[in-house]
Amino acid sequence: MTGTSTGTEILGIARITFTEGGAEEFERLSERCMEIVRTQDTGTLQYDVYLDEARTRAVVVERYRDSAALLEHLEHIGPELMAAVVACGEMEGETLGVPSPELRAAMGENAVGVLLPHLSL
Repeated sequence: MTGTSTGTEILGIARITFTEGGAEEFERLSERCMEIVRTQDTGTLQYDVYLDEARTRAVVVERYRDSAALLEHLEHIGPELMAAVVACGEMEGETLGVPSPELRAAMGENAVGVLLPHLSL
């Protein structure tokens, strides 16, 4: 990796297509997540939620200082809130970067795909 990146940042991109009634629940839950990020996380560098105009799909872009910061975020969000968000629709996504062994273990077998760096500016 070259450029300004330290090589330790982790970027997460999640895409969700809502089921019936999922958009309203997702909006409520994403506001809870944002409040947690703002008040509790110490290594979250970016946390952006995007919705399409029809409120049928969303994209969440998350950027963390390093694997430890993402682990901290997962601890703060907790499994119950995460499960509720996932229940709002069909979710897919990627984790971009080089996760630590601890983060890989926490992500488990059902984790979104991990893509390792190839080129960077």
